[in-house]
Amino acid sequence: MCLAIPVQVKEVLPDNMAKVTLDGVSKIVSTALVDDVKVGEYVVLHVGYALAKIDPEEAERTLALIREAAMGDAA
Repeated sequence: MCLAIPVQVKEVLPDNMAKVTLDGVSKIVSTALVDDVKVGEYVVLHVGYALAKIDPEEAERTLALIREAAMGDAA
């Protein structure tokens, strides 16, 4: 199964790259597939590539569902 997750852009880097974070974990990813990425925006991340921008409210709802599912697995 493949999973794409929302991450927030913390820094735009040269060569279509960006630093993103999820729950305090930072990663450098490619933004070559998404136009005009800006700091603070959310993108959907899959295997190191930002696939699309996502609305902040939708990103937060999705992240909440993922966290909820993870807590259910821990119980």
